[in-house]
Amino acid sequence: MQYRYVKAYPKRTFVVPAIISYVSMGLGVVVLVWTAWPIFSFTIARDAFYAGILSPVEDAKAPNHAAIFSPVALAAPGAEAVDYSNANVWFPASPQKKVVTPVNSYMLSIPKLKINDATVVISGDDLAKGLVHYGGTGLPGDYGSAVIFGHSALPQFYNPKNYKSIFSTLPTLTIGDEIFVTYDGMQYRYVVEEMIVTKPTDLSPLEQRYDDSYLTLITCVPPGTYWERLNVRARLAKI
Repeated sequence: MQYRYVKAYPKRTFVVPAIISYVSMGLGVVVLVWTAWPIFSFTIARDAFYAGILSPVEDAKAPNHAAIFSPVALAAPGAEAVDYSNANVWFPASPQKKVVTPVNSYMLSIPKLKINDATVVISGDDLAKGLVHYGGTGLPGDYGSAVIFGHSALPQFYNPKNYKSIFSTLPTLTIGDEIFVTYDGMQYRYVVEEMIVTKPTDLSPLEQRYDDSYLTLITCVPPGTYWERLNVRARLAKI
């Protein structure tokens, strides 16, 4: 009987490509969690700590898609994108007024958020260049409610000196925190007394109360989206 000897070659393994594949999938999961966690955690915190949503009925015509990294939100299919860096599109049903005031801008500081002397433009348009005091609302120190808009992004990109992300950590404020406003040479100290989440079509944040001096800071939430609005309401502190 004759035997044939066949040289055996070791089986090729694909360990390296498999490792690269698993690492890539792992990184993808990490990025997904890293991006989605602020949205998920805010949703939980809203139900637990905030006053809730004032207007439970959605406006079918209102933009309701998220835009995480860009100031331009995605609109409904077939509709034009909405540029939320333009303050005039935030409340189209109640456009801001061009008003004449002693000064055109003032400063706002929030020590807890490390925001120091941020510029607030009265009746401004461009939220990428400053905070905007909605024209027609009360002025700081006077009776009424001063309403200020600010951009937000994912908290990971928060920079208190960048107006495109300046209000990203606004949800971390709590009742009793201080907000300082320097208007026309006078400094005013406001104390947070209420935090409310509303729908984009809810105009109640613009309502005026004349029994005292109030300040309302508004930004989009959950962080990185344009789904809802966080309203941080503060009252002028008594000396």
